[in-house]
Amino acid sequence: MSLPETFRTRLQAILPAEHFATCWQSLAAEQPTAFRANALKGTPDALVAELTAEGFALTPLAWKADAFVVPAAQRRALTECAAYCEGRLYIQNPSSMVPPILLAPQSEECILDLGAAPGSKTLQLAGLMGNQGSIWAVESVRSRFFRLRDNLTRHGAENVQTHLADGTRIWRRHPESFDRVLLDAPCSSEGRFRADVPKTYAYWSEKKIAEASRKQRRLCYSAVQCLKPGGVLVYSTCTFAPEENEAIINRVLRQFAGALTVEDIALPFDNVASGLSQWRGKKAFDDQVQRAKRILPLEGMEGFFVCRLRKTASTR
Repeated sequence: MSLPETFRTRLQAILPAEHFATCWQSLAAEQPTAFRANALKGTPDALVAELTAEGFALTPLAWKADAFVVPAAQRRALTECAAYCEGRLYIQNPSSMVPPILLAPQSEECILDLGAAPGSKTLQLAGLMGNQGSIWAVESVRSRFFRLRDNLTRHGAENVQTHLADGTRIWRRHPESFDRVLLDAPCSSEGRFRADVPKTYAYWSEKKIAEASRKQRRLCYSAVQCLKPGGVLVYSTCTFAPEENEAIINRVLRQFAGALTVEDIALPFDNVASGLSQWRGKKAFDDQVQRAKRILPLEGMEGFFVCRLRKTASTR
């Protein structure tokens, strides 16, 4: 396998020993393609009937009624079918479907999606809310912002306001304004590394991890400041690096001591590990950090990190 040796060494220290070999091999294995039925444009049953008639071999995702997988060989055909072109389905890895579920938005609420492009989770939130309430979708990169806007339009999301803005600064104008905040942070994307696709890891380095971590710290600070007291923040990444995961949660707990708690979460599948208690012999993380979850790259799922926090007091 041609993945960087430094990455392998780090991953071995991060993952549970009993799962490392299987997880490592999964990075070289062919993966099926998962997708969600778009609740804003039809029903799962109708979509399943249509795709089955077109010859797709669908397997339901056991823990999500509106999600399915097809063999990797059918991915191209899926992206060319009418349902895809008309925005009636959205291709999305199962791990990526978890953060919106954990956020559990309610139809009357105001939600902030901080770093929203390309829009997979924004669309999922809109579906969960039945196109009711309000979602602010923020993206700072211009090209990604327009892709986000196009995706939202094509898939029928009508309760979303898009904002081309710096997510690290939005709290200054909108302090404690949102009922729930989703921060799927820009990261080093280790969970998406494929051994047979060098471009997925060509620019990876520990320096890149440090750069991502600095941005994540600022975004997480902004997310907390934007959240109303009593509200929920879900922080997630598609990377393994503790510097971008546990360390970010540990830092924000210190910054807002007494105003944040990490909530216990139960995920509906087995390929999960609790957050680390420390990393590389440094000072132990706050005990609450272990309530976060790392999704292991098994069962067709990408490596992911998720944490749900509750704001228990004002930070103004």
